[in-house]
Amino acid sequence: MSAKAISEQTGKEFLYKFICTKAAIQNRFKYARLRPETDWNLLVQEHPWLQTERLVVKPDQLIKRRGKLGLIGVNLDLNEVKEWLKSRMGQETTVGRAQGVLKNFLIEPFVPHKQEEEFYVCIYAAREGDYVLFHHEGGVDVGDVDSKACKLLVEVDGKLSEQDVCDRLLQHVPVHKISILASFVVGLFTLYEDLFFTYLEINPLVATDAGIFVLDMAAKIDATADYICKSKWGDVDFPPPFGREAYPEEAYIADLDAKSGASLKLTILNPKGRIWTMVAGGGASVVYSDTICDLGGVNELANYGEYSGAPSEQQTYDYAKTILALMTREQHSEGKILIIGGSIANFTNVAATFKGIVRAIKDFQTPLQNHNVSIFVRRGGPNYQEGLRVMGEVGKTTGIPIHVFGTETHMTAIVGMALGQRSIPDQPPMAAHTANFLLNASGSPSTPATSRTASFSESKSEDANRTPLSMKCEVPWGKATTLFSRHTKSIIWGMQTRAVQGMLDFDYVCSRDEPSVSAMVYPFTGDHKQKFYWGHKEILIPVFKNMADALKKHPEVDVLINFASLRSAYDSTVETMSFPQIRTIAIIAEGIPEALTRRLIKMADEKGVTIIGPATVGGIKPGCYKIGNTGGMLDNILASKLYRPGSVAYVSRSGGMSNELNNIISRTTDGVYEGVAIGGDRHPGSTFMDHVLRYQDTPGVKMIVVLGEIGGTEEYKICTGIKEGRITKPVVIWCIGTCATMFASEVQFGHAGACANEKSETAVAKNQALREIGAFVPRNFDELGEVIKSVYDDLVAKGVIVPAQEVPPPTVPMDYSWARELGLIRKPASFMTSICDERGQELIYAGMPITEIFKEDMGLGGVLGLLWFQRRLPKPACHFIEMCLMVTADHGPAVSGAHNAIVCARAGKDLISSLTSGLLTIGDRFGGALDAAAKQFSKAFDSGLIAMDFVNKMKKEGRLIMGIGHRVKSINNPDMRVQILKDFVKQHFPATPLLDYALEVEKITTSKKPNLILNVDGFIGVAMVDLLRNCGAFTREEADEYVEIGALNGIFVLGRSMGFIGHYLDQKRLKQGLYRHPWDDISYVLPEHMTM
Repeated sequence: MSAKAISEQTGKEFLYKFICTKAAIQNRFKYARLRPETDWNLLVQEHPWLQTERLVVKPDQLIKRRGKLGLIGVNLDLNEVKEWLKSRMGQETTVGRAQGVLKNFLIEPFVPHKQEEEFYVCIYAAREGDYVLFHHEGGVDVGDVDSKACKLLVEVDGKLSEQDVCDRLLQHVPVHKISILASFVVGLFTLYEDLFFTYLEINPLVATDAGIFVLDMAAKIDATADYICKSKWGDVDFPPPFGREAYPEEAYIADLDAKSGASLKLTILNPKGRIWTMVAGGGASVVYSDTICDLGGVNELANYGEYSGAPSEQQTYDYAKTILALMTREQHSEGKILIIGGSIANFTNVAATFKGIVRAIKDFQTPLQNHNVSIFVRRGGPNYQEGLRVMGEVGKTTGIPIHVFGTETHMTAIVGMALGQRSIPDQPPMAAHTANFLLNASGSPSTPATSRTASFSESKSEDANRTPLSMKCEVPWGKATTLFSRHTKSIIWGMQTRAVQGMLDFDYVCSRDEPSVSAMVYPFTGDHKQKFYWGHKEILIPVFKNMADALKKHPEVDVLINFASLRSAYDSTVETMSFPQIRTIAIIAEGIPEALTRRLIKMADEKGVTIIGPATVGGIKPGCYKIGNTGGMLDNILASKLYRPGSVAYVSRSGGMSNELNNIISRTTDGVYEGVAIGGDRHPGSTFMDHVLRYQDTPGVKMIVVLGEIGGTEEYKICTGIKEGRITKPVVIWCIGTCATMFASEVQFGHAGACANEKSETAVAKNQALREIGAFVPRNFDELGEVIKSVYDDLVAKGVIVPAQEVPPPTVPMDYSWARELGLIRKPASFMTSICDERGQELIYAGMPITEIFKEDMGLGGVLGLLWFQRRLPKPACHFIEMCLMVTADHGPAVSGAHNAIVCARAGKDLISSLTSGLLTIGDRFGGALDAAAKQFSKAFDSGLIAMDFVNKMKKEGRLIMGIGHRVKSINNPDMRVQILKDFVKQHFPATPLLDYALEVEKITTSKKPNLILNVDGFIGVAMVDLLRNCGAFTREEADEYVEIGALNGIFVLGRSMGFIGHYLDQKRLKQGLYRHPWDDISYVLPEHMTM
C-alpha cells in the first residue's frame, strides 16, 4: 500500500524539523510520549517543562475526534495529568465500532488562546493535484469543513504562492494575521510535497501574537517514497488503526515482503477466529473476504492477507507456516477452516508456491489434526494442475481433509462449501492438462485461418489510418479509441525474456503476420540480439542500450511495455514520452510514489499518450495483442479462447482478477473483445471511465464488464455516463471490498487504492448507486458470471450479437523447460552433484542448511567434511583438518610454488594468474606427496610387510619413499609442525596403526641419514588414512576410495593457496618490479661446437 497513517508525534517531528517559513512556530519538539511502562521520574528528567507548565494530554493512536470523545485532558498540571491517565491508560475503549486499549499518550504544553485564534488547515492529494483547505474557525466544533472551508487546488507540478493563499484562502482572517498565516501555509505545503505526504490536517492551528502553535495534527505519508525520503524520514513507525493490535507475525511478514520482489501481506483481524485465508492476489484476497462476510462469516474471519507476484517456494513456505502457527494456537469448538484461494495467475508458477504450502502443512500435520482443520483449495494459472495434484496428495498422506478445485470451479465457490452453504462435489471435474492444449491433437500442422474477420479487418482499417507521416508528427495526438491491433508493434523495457516469449507465442496462435515485439531496451548491456521462438523457428530480436536508438531504428513502434523497477520506472517513462511515436505505455512496476505517478498522468494527458498502470499486469486484445504476462500461460490463452475476439470488453484494477474475468467471460459468452487491468494504485494512469468510453465507441464491443473496487470515486463517473446517455451499451459492474463496512476497524487491502476515506468511497455505496442508475449489478461476486450470461443471452436473442463459428488455433511447440516442468519429457542431466544445492531460499551443503552450519559452529573443517566427504565428521577430525590447513599454509618464498607465484605477481599478473602459477608446481616432488605417501604406506601396511622389509623393497626397486626426507629438518632438528600434529593425533584419534607403521619406517631411515624423517606431507597423508579408516564415519571401501581419488592432496592445495595469495599480496604491497633472474646464478652449458 502507499498512503499510510503516521502518529501525531511523528507528523509533528517532521514538521518541526523540516518546515521552512518566516512564521514563528512555537513549542518545537516540546512533547513527551507516554506508554504503560514509562518511568515518570526519567520522563520528567528528560522533559523538565512537565513540572513547570500547564499541560495537555491525549492518546496518540489514530483516533479521530478525540475532543468530542472526551479523550483530551486540557490545562492540567503534572499531578492532574497522572490522575487523568489513571482511568484511561491501559483501559479498553470503544471508538465508533472499534474496541481498543489506550496505551500511547502524548503530553504537550497547554496553549492559552482565544476561540478566534483557532484555524483549520488541511492538504490532501487528488488525481488532478493537491487541495488546500482553510477555515477561519477551527477546533472541536469545526463541523463539515468540506462545505465550509475555502478550497484551493494546486495542480500537479504547480506552485503555491503566498499571494494565492491570501487571495483564495484567507478572506475571513484578521488583517494582522494574514501575512504570518500565508507564510505558514506555503511552508506547510512545501513540507507536504518534499516529504511525500498524501494527507496533512491541523485542527486547531492557533495563531497568537507569540506565533504559530500546531495543536492537533493528523497525517498520512506515501510509504512507497521511502527510497527517496529515507534520509529525512528515518525509520518510520506506522501504527495500526485503533481497535487492531500490532502482532509480531504481521511485522515478520512485512519484513519478508520488504526483502522480496513478491507481495506478501498479513493483517490479523481476530486471532481467535475460525476462518483463515491464504489467498493469492491483491484483488482476489478482497473478493474472498467479501464472500466470507457476505455468507455470515465476518465475526469468524481471522485474517486478511495475500501472497502474489511469483513468490518462491521458500517464501510461500515461510508465509504459510506463519498462518498455520497462528490458526493452531487456540482451539475452536467447531474446528477451523483454511481457504487457500486465488484467481488464475498470470505468471506465478502455482506448483512452486503450492509446494511451499505443502511443506508447511506437513510440518503442522499434528496441530492441524488436533484443531480439526479443513482446507479448501481453488487455484489456476501456470502449472496449476501439478500444484493441485501435490495438494491433493498431501491431504491423502496426512489425513487432513483437503478439498481441491481448479478453474472449472467458480473462484469463490469454495467459500460456500467451507461454510456449509454449498455441497462439496465428490469428484470435481478436472480441467484438461496443460499439455492437452499445447500438443497438436488434430494431427494437422497447418495454421488455420483466423476464426473471425470482422474485428480483425476493423482493427486493421483503424490502424491503417495511422500513416508514417502522422506517427512522426510533432503535434500531440488526442488519445486513441483503439490502442492495439493485429499490427501493433512494441518495445519492451527490461530483460523480460519470459514475458516476450509469451507475447510471441500469443501472436503466433492469433495468426499474426509478424511478432508484436520489435525490440527490447536494457541499459545494463551493450547492443546485441536475443534469441526467441516464433512458432517452430528461432528468430532474433534486437536489444538496445538506450531508448533513442531503439525508436530510431523502429519507427513502426507505438507501444512501450515498461518493466523497469519502481525506482527507475518514472525516469524511463518520462524519457519515452519525449518521442511522439509512442501512443500507449504500460507500466508494470508496483510501488511508484503517487506524486510521481500524477506527474506522469499530467504529461501523458498533454501528449495524448494512454498509460496503463502502474502496478498492473497490463491488458489483452484477443486475436491482436497482449501486454507482457497478461492472460497467463498458453494453456489459459487457449482455454479462455483469447486467441480470437469475442463481444465483451472489460476493465479491472487487479491483474489476477482480469485473468479470472477472462475465464468467467469465456465460459458465459462468446469471449473477450478486449480487457485492461488499470492497476491497483490510487491514481492509475488511465481510469475505468477512459476505457469504458473507448469500449462504448468501439463497434466490435457489444457489452461492457467492470470490476470496480473500494476506494476512490471513479465508478460514479460511470453512473454519470449512463445517466447522461454517453454510455448506452449494457454495463455489468461489481465493486469489490463490500466487507470493509462490516469490519470494526479500518483495513488496508492489497491494492494501494483499496481504502475508503469516506462513505461514498465504499464498495456498498458504489454498487447501490450503479444499481439505481441502471447498470447490471449482481448481489455478490458469486453471481457475477450469471449476470454476465443473462445480459449476453439477451443480446444474442435480440440479434445484437451473432456468435461466430469456432475455428481451432494453430498449435505452438512447447518450450523444453516447461515440458520438463510438466513431467512430459526427461533428459539425462549434463552434470550431477551431491554436495551442494543453491536453488532454494537457503544454501545447502550436503543436505545441511547454511544457517545450521553456523548455528552449530562447525567451522572450516566441518564445511570441508560436508563438501568433500558428504558427511559430518567428528569434532576431532574437523579440528585436525583445520590444523593441517594451518601448518601447510606456507613454507617460505624459496619453495617452487611460492617462487612461481612471486615471479608471476612481479610480472604484473592478477591474483588468479599468480595463484594458478604456484598451484601448477604441486606434484610428487612438491606438496603432492600426501596422496603418494598415503598410498605407499597403506599398500605396504595392508600387505603385511614389516617396516624393514618395506624399506628394503623400495631401495631394491630404486624408488623413493614418499613423505620421507626433508631438506632442512632432521631427527636432531625436528619439524615442529609434525610434532604439533603428532601430539594431537595421539591424544584424539581412536587408533593410529598406519601412523605407528610410518614412525617405525622413520626409525629405520633416520638411522641411515638423520634428515630422512617423516615430513609434514607424509605425516598428514598417513594420519588422514587413520582418520578415514577409524573415525567411524566411513567404511573401509569409502576410506580407500577417497585416498585413491586424490582427496588428501586437496588439503595441501587448499592450505598452500593461503600462502600463495599472501605472497602475491606481499609483492603488490611492496611494489616489487619485474623479476629477472641474475646471470651469475645461471650456469650456461652449451655444446662445444656452438661456442666455436
